[in-house]
Amino acid sequence: MQTFPDPKPLVIAGKTYRSRLLTGTGKFKDLEETRAATEAAAAEIVTVAIRRSNIGQNPGEPNLLDVIPPDRYTILPNTAGCYTAEEAVRTCRLARELLDGHNLVKLEVLGDQRTLYPDVVQTLAAAQTLVDDGFEVMVYTSDDPLLAKRLEEIGCVAVMPLAAPIGSGLGVQNKYNLIEIVENAKVPIIVDAGVGTASDAAIAMELGCDGVLMNTAIAGAKEPVRMAHAMKLAVDAGREAFLAGRIPRKRFASASSPIDGLIG
Repeated sequence: MQTFPDPKPLVIAGKTYRSRLLTGTGKFKDLEETRAATEAAAAEIVTVAIRRSNIGQNPGEPNLLDVIPPDRYTILPNTAGCYTAEEAVRTCRLARELLDGHNLVKLEVLGDQRTLYPDVVQTLAAAQTLVDDGFEVMVYTSDDPLLAKRLEEIGCVAVMPLAAPIGSGLGVQNKYNLIEIVENAKVPIIVDAGVGTASDAAIAMELGCDGVLMNTAIAGAKEPVRMAHAMKLAVDAGREAFLAGRIPRKRFASASSPIDGLIG
């Protein structure tokens, strides 16, 4: 099968990744399903909620790293469940201790329990502290282009705007904000939150995003492992379509076979 080189590989914190689909590890029925879905997605970066998952802090309990080993995946500790900058910073420091000096983290500071929208004021404060402390920060944020640029300027290695509220499955709700963020970014832009099905992931990639991170859309599906594979295909297809360049939209028909030169 013919393959096409990507002129701009995904590079995060100096490391190149083949897969542009990042996956989470929560909400699966057990660790075996987590393992199978991660493999079906062909993910290379896998997020772990430090406050909800055992990665060694609870000896004697099942360890997530037994099925998602750090020598095979880039483990991305996240601060899910944190509502203040102080909580988020403390959680990242715990992750660094548990993972032997690992500095790559996903920062998210939530504003309220109903919407799970990011608290952008607390997010900015936490991002600044973490960058100053030597962390490589991938940051979950709103789809505000000005805020995205500010987080990049602080020194975040990737900016991760939401497509819609966490776990909502609503898909990309503001294409134009995402396009604005992508066009002005010098770091990877990865859609985080809101994807519900494969077409949502493809749309995000067709807009020019560098990747998509998801958990609920896979773990909450009727067949999580099959959905993980579908998401992989969608992300790959969306990236290829973006690179290929779509035809312009028109309000009128344009014949696939020109009529000029037909034999009369």
